Amino acid sequence: MSKQGVSPPAVDLTADEPCCPPLAQRRVPAATAAVLAPAFKALGDPVRLQLMSMIASAEGGEVCVCELTPAFDLSGPTISHHLKTLREAGLVDAERRGTWVYYRARPAILRQLAALLTVEPTPVA
Repeated sequence: MSKQGVSPPAVDLTADEPCCPPLAQRRVPAATAAVLAPAFKALGDPVRLQLMSMIASAEGGEVCVCELTPAFDLSGPTISHHLKTLREAGLVDAERRGTWVYYRARPAILRQLAALLTVEPTPVA
């Protein structure tokens, strides 16, 4: 029987339960890796990692782009590009309010990424 007609189970990055066991415990299925890789790739850039940290740690759970842009020696369009990458990777949500856009971290996907990278401490003999 051919494997081509069989679809792997969908990975729900919005679920509160981890999508899969930590990679130190078991191999990550190809379908799961394909879904999670864009988020890891988005965080692989230092500016995006800093932006994600600023958004995730923002008081009140959200931050205005007007507060993010001055924190970097980059142009507004460059910051907008990085924020778009974080949105497309599913790491943040954005809401326009008048002239400004406010960003919120998506905690469920961050929990999925963290769970995948969890390493249990080895018992001391």
